Amino acid sequence: MTQRPELDEIDRSILTQLQADGRIRINELAERVGISQPNCLRRVRALRSHGVIKAIRATIDERLLGYEVVSFVTIQLDSQHQTALEAFEAAIAPLPWVQQCWRLSGDADFLLKCVSPGVEGMSRQLRQFAALPGVRAIRSFPVLGQSKDGPVPIPTGHGAPG
Repeated sequence: MTQRPELDEIDRSILTQLQADGRIRINELAERVGISQPNCLRRVRALRSHGVIKAIRATIDERLLGYEVVSFVTIQLDSQHQTALEAFEAAIAPLPWVQQCWRLSGDADFLLKCVSPGVEGMSRQLRQFAALPGVRAIRSFPVLGQSKDGPVPIPTGHGAPG
């Protein structure tokens, strides 16, 4: 397990600002959090090197690019052996329409977030999943709308988040 770095008030403020606007310039970020530009840049680099900041990227509206259907798909495998789990992950890794994949505990082994241009595209995707070795069950949940897409809550002290 990765050790959680100690974050002070300035680090937490930097993270809050970056979640609100990942394109903020370092000089403006430094001004907002009340430190010098070199110190701000050093802190951002440290947060990246510790893995706290995983990536800074654009959030794109799938529908404006022609992906009319967003769906969540659960996959249950025949086996939960490490080799079976890794084989499934390797099989879906090159599929560009699988945006995210989480390994789960419980009734399903994986939860996938997928995009497709329409219902027929989603149906093709489900058939592709069914054809993968070791897939026992598939459930799909087409998204009707999104009501929240919030930032990660930043812990406020030395205690656990929450």
